[in-house]
Amino acid sequence: MPPLLTAGFRPFFLAAGAWATLAMAAWMPLLTGQFDLPSRFDPLSLHIHEMLFGFVMAAAGGFLLTAISNWTGRAPVTGTPLAVLLGLWLLGRIVCLGSMLIPGWLVVAADLSFPVALEVVAARELLAVGNRRNYPLLAPVFVLAIANLLMHLQRDIGWRLGIAVVIVLISVISGRIVPAFTRNWLNARGIKPVPPSADLLDRIALGVLHAGMIAWTFLPSWLPVGALLLIAAVLNLIRLARWRGIATLEEPLLLVLHIGYLWLVIGVALLGLSLITDAVPPAAAVHALTAGAMGTMILAVMTRATLGHTGRVLRADRVTMLIYALASASAVVRIVAAWVGEGQMGLYEVASLAWVGAFALFLGEYGPMLLAPRR
Repeated sequence: MPPLLTAGFRPFFLAAGAWATLAMAAWMPLLTGQFDLPSRFDPLSLHIHEMLFGFVMAAAGGFLLTAISNWTGRAPVTGTPLAVLLGLWLLGRIVCLGSMLIPGWLVVAADLSFPVALEVVAARELLAVGNRRNYPLLAPVFVLAIANLLMHLQRDIGWRLGIAVVIVLISVISGRIVPAFTRNWLNARGIKPVPPSADLLDRIALGVLHAGMIAWTFLPSWLPVGALLLIAAVLNLIRLARWRGIATLEEPLLLVLHIGYLWLVIGVALLGLSLITDAVPPAAAVHALTAGAMGTMILAVMTRATLGHTGRVLRADRVTMLIYALASASAVVRIVAAWVGEGQMGLYEVASLAWVGAFALFLGEYGPMLLAPRR
């Protein structure tokens, strides 16, 4: 069996990196009309769709397939079943790019085949051992499939639902891994205090955040939702501060997880402000949540998991630090562009180049690790 098919993170992290690079590289030429694709999606909708349901879904699939084997103690999904899942993901990308040439129902069926198959595989693994603690993590994949369907039906609620679900997923997973990794690192060095265990504050912070994101999905212009999101941002900033990220400055591989969650806080705050005042463009908030929180956190998890699961030392080298810097720089420039009138296209190009650079470097640095046997 080729190394690529021995664990879920290998093909899907590679696919996520490749699609993040290719889809963004094509975005500016599509936006400016330099070339067209036979897609039913307009350029902006295609960009949103492929970032959420191409790039993010691939990364989520790689994480879920790898984590499930740790949660259940069962052998990971490998070989032919893993190849089939990858093929379904790739099929979805192909049919979306050429959807005008294919019957609409077939495009939808093909594009939804991957999240449906991933849900079936994940449910089978968790149910086989009665892993009730992680049953709730089946919900995001199911809801992402619904969000994807809504985008195919040309409903704006689709992309908002997609963003909300991913932010909810990041907030839950981060609460498991960020304080735990930080606690282990600090304990190994005898540094006190360490992040506390999850408590009532964490549950309140998550509850308000999830309520706010779901409310925004359905009521994207209602002022009280803006206030709820601002409260969520404050509570999650307190939550993040208790994770002691400031103490991890000398370890970028750990620090970047805290930065990724900080992007989530910033994005939620901007989203709340965008509902309350016209001074904050919605595009700034959306890109803080997507390019900032999603992009940074996905890169943080993919780099750390690749190093750990391929038998390498958990330490960020200079290339990895540059990857993180470029990802955050892309988010910052794209957010600034939301406030700029003249010269906005130039900032779009800079943000796109920084994003492409981050993920191209990821492919160059981590691609060989993903393709090679474990050390």
